Amino acid sequence: MPTFCSTPTLFVLMIIGELVALVIVLAPQDSPREWLPRLATTSVYVQWLVLLDAVVLCSLREPLQRLLTAIGFVVAWSMAVVTTTLASWVVCRIDQSLALNLTVPVSETARFVFANAAISALIAAATLRYLFVLEQWRERVQAAAKAQVEALQARIRPHFLFNSMNTIAGLIRSRPEAAERTVEDLAELFRAALGPDSRPATLGEELDLIDRYLDIERLRLGERLRVELDVGALPRDLPLPRLLLQPLVENAIYHGIQPLPAGGTLSIRGERHAGMVDIVFTNPLPTGASASRNGIALANVRARIGYHFGSRAELRVEPQADCFVVRVRLPEEAGR
Repeated sequence: MPTFCSTPTLFVLMIIGELVALVIVLAPQDSPREWLPRLATTSVYVQWLVLLDAVVLCSLREPLQRLLTAIGFVVAWSMAVVTTTLASWVVCRIDQSLALNLTVPVSETARFVFANAAISALIAAATLRYLFVLEQWRERVQAAAKAQVEALQARIRPHFLFNSMNTIAGLIRSRPEAAERTVEDLAELFRAALGPDSRPATLGEELDLIDRYLDIERLRLGERLRVELDVGALPRDLPLPRLLLQPLVENAIYHGIQPLPAGGTLSIRGERHAGMVDIVFTNPLPTGASASRNGIALANVRARIGYHFGSRAELRVEPQADCFVVRVRLPEEAGR
């Protein structure tokens, strides 16, 4: 069922209403008047009817949603025609009572109301059909995008899990306490990876997961992994899809720091400005390494960002001579 009270739908309805008003004004009349005053009066009347119909259908959206598509279409069409008919009669009677002469004489009331009802029936049928088809198309696109994002979520590189298991195996005898702590960190990462992507986490929870992941990698890489964190300015309560940022950290370590004999520094910096949140990941770029090696993980994260935030957010890659920079920009407002 279309959302009749949404801004895009109201805009479409008002455009259609204005086109109808223009057609009515341009049609031959028995008593022609100047077209501009007629257009102004007709536009106000038609737009008022459009908004009234939209309000009625918007208030009935939940009951209509529970009906079958065909029945919901007929009921919505009937309500639009009935609302227009009653509103036309009320406007006509008010105009006649106040003697404004904006509609028709008393003798022409029935013809005026019937003409409005007929026009409403035709326009409502075509408009509702268009909105129904458009809504079904949006649902299919959203379902396809959701399936694609869920597939991307399932394909987030699992190699760190195997590396972590190997690290734990090596610590069990020499450092059992560290092995136990690593198992707990790994359990949290598994919980986030296997949880439903439809239930959002927060930026604070994502940063905590990154801390746990970095603890595991520190045990594996030792002093070769150095981390600089500057995320105090970030809003920890910002809703965020699960494991949105962790693959970027994993990517930086796997492609940037691990290949270097001396390791390197991973920098994570957070900034806020103009209602947006910027999270910048910087890692060294090994000599001869290609930025394209990071492509799969970056494409996955970019697709998830686009699905959850739309055009309001972006992932921008800024490769430099000796380092690789990834900037994630997210809106502070929750929702898509």
